[in-house]
Amino acid sequence: MPPSPELKRPVPSSAVSKDPTLDVELDWFSRGTQVVIGLDEVGRGAIAGPVAVGAHAVAAGIGEFPVGLRDSKLLSEKKREAIAPLVAQWGTGAVGFATAAEIDERGITAMLGESARRALLELHAAGVAVDRALIILDGSHDWLSPVLRAPLNIVTRVGADRQRASVAAASVGAKVARDALMREAHEAHPHYAWASNKGYGAAAHYAGIAEHGLTDLHRKTWVK
Repeated sequence: MPPSPELKRPVPSSAVSKDPTLDVELDWFSRGTQVVIGLDEVGRGAIAGPVAVGAHAVAAGIGEFPVGLRDSKLLSEKKREAIAPLVAQWGTGAVGFATAAEIDERGITAMLGESARRALLELHAAGVAVDRALIILDGSHDWLSPVLRAPLNIVTRVGADRQRASVAAASVGAKVARDALMREAHEAHPHYAWASNKGYGAAAHYAGIAEHGLTDLHRKTWVK
């Protein structure tokens, strides 16, 4: 049966493309792994709002991923919103959050790990065998293991959000979910232009702070 027009077959990693592939996931499946979970964070460098970590699980037997799936940073907001429902249908996804107050109290690295742990707990509740999965974490530093109560099979990969379909899916899920929260926050606090800057340190955001001060959504230890 030919693939759905909304899906595409994975391409070899040697192909010149900005699209991710399933090469690594398929390799692990060939070794007997049943589930691969991609992890990616969004909002790490913002000065307001939560940090979010997306987790996206794909199971052995998967062979297609949504057309246009890329790292969320390579997609416009319109394209992210359009592809998000397809990503949600492709595997099982979850997003974990940590608040600005938690970041101020415990630090960003610890709360990246805690956000990821919360996302993985959601996947576990949805029936994903997290304890038997391979987890691909974007970046070079494993900030997840220190917060776990039992070890998991985690590998770190620099650039995984651009190269690995499972991680790109996690990136899209986290970005869309966090952006929605910041648009809602903008309605209550319109002085900081969060609908456009999503809590990052844009000029309009700093102008709002100078005139109106800080809110409970600001990472107070981050604002100079």
